[in-house]
Amino acid sequence: MKILGFYEELWPHRAGEPEGKIKDSIRDVPLPDESDIVEYLARGHDLFSVMGAEEDVLGSDYRILGGHSVMSDGEWIWRKSLWFYLNRYHIALPDEFIDKVRAYDYEVPYVPESLLDELADKVVEIW
Repeated sequence: MKILGFYEELWPHRAGEPEGKIKDSIRDVPLPDESDIVEYLARGHDLFSVMGAEEDVLGSDYRILGGHSVMSDGEWIWRKSLWFYLNRYHIALPDEFIDKVRAYDYEVPYVPESLLDELADKVVEIW
């Protein structure tokens, strides 16, 4: 299990050593296929859902519905709000993840329920 968007503002310290602050990952220029990657993030498998709206940690007035929820593609896990930060601020994501998304032609792969359950249990341990 790899945490995508592992910024100190988005994940609890129990999850491990974060990649730094999200503001330091902002890019001026979006990836040419960024909208496809945003869609991939939005279509991930739900590991667990959290009701409510998350405030934009970078300071806009935008609120992300269900932003604290956690999603996965079977290998990576991410907060549901990550699509927003990529779309609005063009945050940098690991090349390893971007390459995987492109290799899957931007389609979230099938993941067996048993693996999703296992990942959800791991997330609950660090949340």
